[in-house]
Amino acid sequence: MSLYFLLGSLTHDGQRMLHSNTNLITDRTRDLNVPGAEILGQYAVLGRYDFVIMVEADDNDAVARLSLALGMRTGLHLETLPAIPIGFMGDGPARDPSDQAESVRLRPDFTPEDGPGDE
Repeated sequence: MSLYFLLGSLTHDGQRMLHSNTNLITDRTRDLNVPGAEILGQYAVLGRYDFVIMVEADDNDAVARLSLALGMRTGLHLETLPAIPIGFMGDGPARDPSDQAESVRLRPDFTPEDGPGDE
């Protein structure tokens, strides 16, 4: 599976929907089921985009289907970025991320206190 980041900006309709339901994004993605794609994390951000959504998907087709469904449900205009692990940029042989023992999924028990700098 590959990692993707979806950068979302609210459309005019999306702004109206969010004004009516402040939990719009989480409510509309909770039961979203697209075969071959899974939402790993959702973040509201400041700047050019309103939301960043981290997705793991089998291929570009699966993430495109998820992006379309998500945009229709939430009123988000989405830009999809495939994520390339930095290790692939080096001179050595590239490691295939699918060979990793663990997925990139966030641990459900993660809390900010577990983050770096708290050692």
